[in-house]
Amino acid sequence: MLPHRLLGLLCLFMPCKGEDESESCDNFTDLNLSHCFMGTSLYVRLLLYTRSNLDCGRELNHHHPSSHPLFNISRPTAFVIHGYRPTGAPPIWINHIVHLLAEQEDMNIIVMDWNKGAANLNYFTAVTYTREAAHNLTGFIMIMKEEGAPLSSIHLIGISLGAHLAGFVGANLKGKIGRITGLDPAGPMFTSATPEERLDPSDAMFVDVLHTDMNSFGLKGAHGHIDFYANGGADQPGCPKTIFAGKSYFVCDHQRSVFLYLCALNRTCSLSGYPCSSYSDFLDGRCLQCEAFKPASCPMLGYDFSPWRDTLLRLGQTTVFFSTTTTLPYRKLGYRVDMVTWNQYLRWGVVYIRLHSGRNFTEARIDHKLLRFEQYTSTRLLAQFDEDLQNVQKISLRINTGNVIGPRYKIRLLRIRFTPLEHPERPLMCRFDMIMEENMEVAFRPLPCNSRL
Repeated sequence: MLPHRLLGLLCLFMPCKGEDESESCDNFTDLNLSHCFMGTSLYVRLLLYTRSNLDCGRELNHHHPSSHPLFNISRPTAFVIHGYRPTGAPPIWINHIVHLLAEQEDMNIIVMDWNKGAANLNYFTAVTYTREAAHNLTGFIMIMKEEGAPLSSIHLIGISLGAHLAGFVGANLKGKIGRITGLDPAGPMFTSATPEERLDPSDAMFVDVLHTDMNSFGLKGAHGHIDFYANGGADQPGCPKTIFAGKSYFVCDHQRSVFLYLCALNRTCSLSGYPCSSYSDFLDGRCLQCEAFKPASCPMLGYDFSPWRDTLLRLGQTTVFFSTTTTLPYRKLGYRVDMVTWNQYLRWGVVYIRLHSGRNFTEARIDHKLLRFEQYTSTRLLAQFDEDLQNVQKISLRINTGNVIGPRYKIRLLRIRFTPLEHPERPLMCRFDMIMEENMEVAFRPLPCNSRL
């Protein structure tokens, strides 16, 4: 046996076990377009990450998972399952999701690398491999169960095609695994699929789904105990609207599901979903309460569902909606705006609201449809702002009717009230009895709602 001092000296000149971790890291399979053109055959690798090796994956033996010293059968286990890989390159988000999951709790994080199989120019080929890959992972989980892991401690996180793969695993295990999270489950080849042929709520004890691209690469409908629809579940703000943007035009909306989930795991987004039957009803301000979940708040996208899980299982399938900004941290600040108007002539228009704090301001445009303003009409609006101005000193309001010729008609506001949705501890802001002209901005100082001018 070499003395420790001499062993340390030798390690200065050549790598020693434990000194150069990169020598023994197992990385995600990196392929290129040539592999995709030729086609790849399915080969599944399971890469283990823990708090002890966050930056260095360790490939597990499919038949003896507990043989690896870093794998702890008594810890919960999260499997991360990617989807179709048309270029063969590793997903850019692997390192991020591994680190963020490790922050939630001490767990085994296993990245399912089925890039050989998912990397094919023929999408149909990748779809056919999902069943075989699911059979492979099912066998691994069964061995985990035999070694002492309860199925309830297993969480599958599937992205796109990986969401259906996770569903197949759950179905193979009779829906007894703890949880499946589906991030924008793939739509092509699954639009007319039966529940047995795609992800559905019976595949796990709890299934949560996020939708961001239902009109293209994502799947329409509700497929979990709770389905989150970001910006209605289709077009995402900031994503290109024309094909001239290149690759981003095709993948931006679909990939947004991963970035929203990462932001939620990082606890910087606080993306609350409001139960509603449709996004249009949500934008109309008809679904701004979460009475069923009290004393908890509205359900939030993310990892910990313990405040809402029992209620969601009792309610059955629940659809919730939220809006986002174009960039991090994605969160919009919402106000319920209640207006009572008294004007002689019927007017139709859209509403622009600005909140001011010193020199800073943020604006909400309520223009998804024309609003009706007439004599003694109560109107409820949802105003969503990109920034959170805590000390609102002034509010500007404009009702744009599009009238560019003829006289400007007056609109009398008997009352306008602003109720903060995400911050119920903040006071309500009101203003009473104002006269304004259509298409003209009026500014006022908000008052406590228990006072009058």
